[in-house]
Amino acid sequence: MDLLFALGLGYLLGSVPFGLLLTRLAGAGDIRAIGSGNIGATNVLRTGKKGLAAATLFLDAGKGAAAVLLGRHFLGEPAALAAVLGAFAGHVWPVWLAFRGGKGVATFLGSALALLPLAGAGFAAAWLGVALATRISSAGGMAGGFAAAAAALALGETRAALLFLLLALLVLWTHRENIARLRAGTEPRIGTRR
Repeated sequence: MDLLFALGLGYLLGSVPFGLLLTRLAGAGDIRAIGSGNIGATNVLRTGKKGLAAATLFLDAGKGAAAVLLGRHFLGEPAALAAVLGAFAGHVWPVWLAFRGGKGVATFLGSALALLPLAGAGFAAAWLGVALATRISSAGGMAGGFAAAAAALALGETRAALLFLLLALLVLWTHRENIARLRAGTEPRIGTRR
C-alpha cells in the first residue's frame, strides 16, 4: 500500500503541467499550439521567453524531486523509488491533459538528483555536455538518462540503476519523433522557433 500511495502521490505531483500554466499566465497562449506542441521547457523556449523556459525547467525538475523527498520522508526508500516512476508517468501522461504531456527529461533529472545526487549530477553533466556540443536539447536529454543509469550502477545502487534504465528507455520512446528528425538531419537546434 505504501508503494501504491507513493506512486499515486508522484503521479499527481508529476502531472502538474507547469509549462502550460506558466505560458498561459504570461499571456503567451497555449504552448501546445507552437513548435513541437510539447509542454516542456525546450518548447517553452520557442516562445522567446527565456525566463519562462527556465522556470518551467526548474518547476518540472522540482516536482520530481518533491515526489522523491516526500516519499522517502514519509514512507522510506522503496517508496521514493515508486515516487520517481509516478512523477515521470504523471508528467508524460497527465490525466488533466488527456494523457498528453511532456517528454519527462526535466522531471527525470529532478527525481534523480533527489534520489541519488551523484547520478543526478551525471545526468545533468551528460545533458548539458551533449546539448552544448550539438545545440540539440533532445540529444542531451536522451544521453542524460543513460548517464544516470550508468552512474547509479557504478555507485552500486542496483535498484536505482534499473529504474533509471527503464526511464531512459521511456525517454527514448517519448523522443521517437526527435530520433527520426535526428536521423534525417532536421531536428531543431536550441533557440530556434520551429
